[in-house]
Amino acid sequence: MITVSKVLSQGHGLAPVLLKRAATVELDWDVRQKSRFEATDSQGRQLGVFLPRGTVVRGGDVLVAEDGSLVRVLAAPQPVLVVTPCKEHGSPFDLTRAAYHLGNRHVQIELKPDHLKIEPDHVLAQMLRAMHLDVEEANAPFEPEGGAYSAGGQAHSHGHDHHGHGPGHDHGHEHGHEHHGHDHGHHHDH
Repeated sequence: MITVSKVLSQGHGLAPVLLKRAATVELDWDVRQKSRFEATDSQGRQLGVFLPRGTVVRGGDVLVAEDGSLVRVLAAPQPVLVVTPCKEHGSPFDLTRAAYHLGNRHVQIELKPDHLKIEPDHVLAQMLRAMHLDVEEANAPFEPEGGAYSAGGQAHSHGHDHHGHGPGHDHGHEHGHEHHGHDHGHHHDH
């Protein structure tokens, strides 16, 4: 068995040719959120994976074995429910509302601009249908949204800080405020 204790997010820093040649391993979401698991790669090798606690492996990540070999992770298709707005009288906002209600129940959700994916759950499916959403069973890779501590979360807060800096941003805000006052006066005179 080959020990793996390192994962490179999306194969970061590796040459594309190395990624093309790498063995692959198909893992479903249940396994990809464990920090310790066993798997067999596309070359038939047994992998013993020991990652830092709390590590979540995504499709496209690359496992680095102790012998230096690389194994590219593929998100295995698995049973999921695909949630879309009703075609007749739905709107994209219905998805936002659904994501909010699911998030309140701490359900893992894959968020896309035009659909949500969740793991099969009869009760949730009924709730979503009652909210006029279409719920279809499918077999597809499942990549739920990361938590606040995922790399995505860090990138987001960095972007947010950046946006808050700069006199331009503040100036725009003050200007908007004065403008609003002017409008208000104008309406009042009228």
